[in-house]
Amino acid sequence: MVDEFVVLIPARGGSKSIKLKNIREICGQPLIFWSLDAAVNCERVAKVYVSTDSDEIKNVVLSYNKKNKDKIVVINRSSESACDTATTEEVEFDFCEKVKNFKNLILIQCTNPLIKTSDIDGCIDISYDFDSVVSTVVQKRFYWQKMSDGSIKEIGHDIKKRPRRQDWDGVLAENGSIYVISRENLYKGKCRLYGKIGTYIMSEDSYYEIDEPSDWIIIEQLLTRRQELEN
Repeated sequence: MVDEFVVLIPARGGSKSIKLKNIREICGQPLIFWSLDAAVNCERVAKVYVSTDSDEIKNVVLSYNKKNKDKIVVINRSSESACDTATTEEVEFDFCEKVKNFKNLILIQCTNPLIKTSDIDGCIDISYDFDSVVSTVVQKRFYWQKMSDGSIKEIGHDIKKRPRRQDWDGVLAENGSIYVISRENLYKGKCRLYGKIGTYIMSEDSYYEIDEPSDWIIIEQLLTRRQELEN
């Protein structure tokens, strides 16, 4: 049987900025559990694969004991796709060599724990109309590019026609949370995004990813606020 949608969550053990951050506790549970919560509760997701090179991470993931825990499968990540220079695409292809019975791959990065099941559903909904999908957030900021002579040039706006914030749709920023692509298109494009690309716009606070200790503080506060609103 071929699964229509599966989730892949990469969880490398060699994080440099925050040691073993994928399983470090944040707001009452390991960081990766927030992504697992969102993924396993998506009805259209058949399985949730965690790709890791760490026995410690594997053991924490296998300790997940909530509803739909049976969807979770831990697979061993190759040393080549777990090194410091490995790309996300290398992780995806390593996974595809090990798991072949699926049609569409949903990549979720657990460094964005503000993801919700509804976000995954939203990405799936629009994936039927596009070759691949990426999650984004709306940013209402003016971006600039530094030139070779040291000056800067505006990107995506005209300095003579700056819109007011309330009159501007803004620009879309990739938030590093969700990517959807078929197995076929992944191999065609050799990239997590290919062809006609669609986007699902997530909440503004999902702009933040945990890469540095300061990000951890910000996201912990955002998660705490979310929990307070939901309780």
